[in-house]
Amino acid sequence: MQKTLLLLLIIYVGFSLELSSQNLRLKIDGNDKTETALLDSLGYKKNHKDFNSINLEINSLKKRVQSMGYIECTQNTITQINDTTFSSVFALGHKYEFITISYSSQIIPKDLIKKISNRVTDSTFVVSISSIEKSLEFINSRISEKGFPFNELKLSEIQKTGDHELRAVLILEKVDFQRKVDKIIVKGYEKFPKSFLKHYLKLKTGDVLNLEIIKDKTKSLEDLQFANQIKEPEILFSKDSTILYMYVEKNRSNSFDGFLGFGTNEETGNIEFNGYLNLDLVNNLNFGETLSLVYKSDENEQKTFNARLALPYLFNTPIGTELELRIFKKDSSFTSTNQNLRVFYQMNPKNRFSLGLKSVKSNNLLNDESLDPSIQDFSSNLYHVRYEFLLRQNESRLFRKNALIDFEVGIGNRKSTEIKTNQVQLILDAFKIFNLNNKNSIFLRTQGFNLISDNYLENELVRFGGINSIRGFNENSLSASFYTLLNTEYRYLLSNSVYVHSIIDIAYLENDVIKQKEKLYSFGIGFGLLTKAGLLRFNYANGKNENQNFKFSNSQIHLSLTAIF
Repeated sequence: MQKTLLLLLIIYVGFSLELSSQNLRLKIDGNDKTETALLDSLGYKKNHKDFNSINLEINSLKKRVQSMGYIECTQNTITQINDTTFSSVFALGHKYEFITISYSSQIIPKDLIKKISNRVTDSTFVVSISSIEKSLEFINSRISEKGFPFNELKLSEIQKTGDHELRAVLILEKVDFQRKVDKIIVKGYEKFPKSFLKHYLKLKTGDVLNLEIIKDKTKSLEDLQFANQIKEPEILFSKDSTILYMYVEKNRSNSFDGFLGFGTNEETGNIEFNGYLNLDLVNNLNFGETLSLVYKSDENEQKTFNARLALPYLFNTPIGTELELRIFKKDSSFTSTNQNLRVFYQMNPKNRFSLGLKSVKSNNLLNDESLDPSIQDFSSNLYHVRYEFLLRQNESRLFRKNALIDFEVGIGNRKSTEIKTNQVQLILDAFKIFNLNNKNSIFLRTQGFNLISDNYLENELVRFGGINSIRGFNENSLSASFYTLLNTEYRYLLSNSVYVHSIIDIAYLENDVIKQKEKLYSFGIGFGLLTKAGLLRFNYANGKNENQNFKFSNSQIHLSLTAIF
């Protein structure tokens, strides 16, 4: 007997589970075929897992119908037709098209009302019934942006005024005073520079509270090298204060860039080495400062030392300053000392404008000046205007910068042997990465320099060539009074940490000292590998001028390692 009861219980439970797991069907009709067709056109959900889901769908559909203007819509009780089918009947009633709403222009500005209605007077406006909800949400959001996040808009005294129109009064219920940011607290990176809050993010106490604008401003942290946002900002409201919480973490932003290049000397057949060291120390004092040190040496007995210090937002002002010292020595021919002083203004996270003075002093080291009359002692002063644009793409671990424009114009004079010569200097460096898809991209870079002068000296020409300009040539092996070049790469991403690329570089130079005009070409391949030590780059390129044939012996191998710490 007990076994029989147990068997019956198992059968009953299984049958109950089967019934409960069946899909229930909902059928909604109108008072006539027209109403039924309208309800069907709304695409309500017909299959449901339980009765509660059916009830929720009916209530949702009723709200949708009422928002269309059928505000008198009613719905009868739900009827069960069979084990799996339920039915309900809607009576849509009369459809109202428009509503005339009275408002106070002293509380809600007329200009704001005009953004949601084209039928506006000083005391009323007309909107369609279907747009009421969005219109009120829009007005409420604008009021919230003025520092009133807790105030509410309501329609009262709703009345019929005709077959197709209604009338109502718009009421603003003030439940709070105007909120302003009383305090800003940074969580995670408590020593985040206060000057960057005020001038970079443009956030300060006393600002009218607008959370959407605050969120938009804090997105600028993505363009900051030494910090990033962990999560969106939050607001803590108390009875009489408003506190803004920001969640920021400090990034590793110091970098070390080392380069080694080697190739075969055409005359001796020996392998020659050249390279440089570049150290960038960023925000180590939690001031947002940058200290850059560069040392470069090559097989042509050319040595370069460069030191640059950038101090943003001095004395908590929008103005920053940049100091730079550059010393260049070419074997026993000459030395040049370049001193730059710039004052810059960060217009926004991506754009910077600066004014400055560049002073150059060069000394002839030759015992007999007649050996090379193009090398002379001189000093020059140029007043510079500079514009910089930088667009980052922090989602990429390999290519953190997507676009750059750095353009500089200098006007001044050079003084040598008591002769003063007016000069103009133009400098351009720009690049852009065109991301075709997740794996393929094209990198384009252009560089240019132009010194406009009545006459030229060898020791004032610009030096270029190597991994950071035209590849396939020795570092700083080319000199020019004017040059322009184009670097191109097709990049293919093998993984998130490895990519391969092509190298096609083209350059044109003019050297007015020796009356030289030359076109240069470079072709090659390379790869980049992100290791624990940093980004390792390998380039193999062969450079030539337009009158040379390609020789593998002219190829250059460039190795560089960029480490972040």
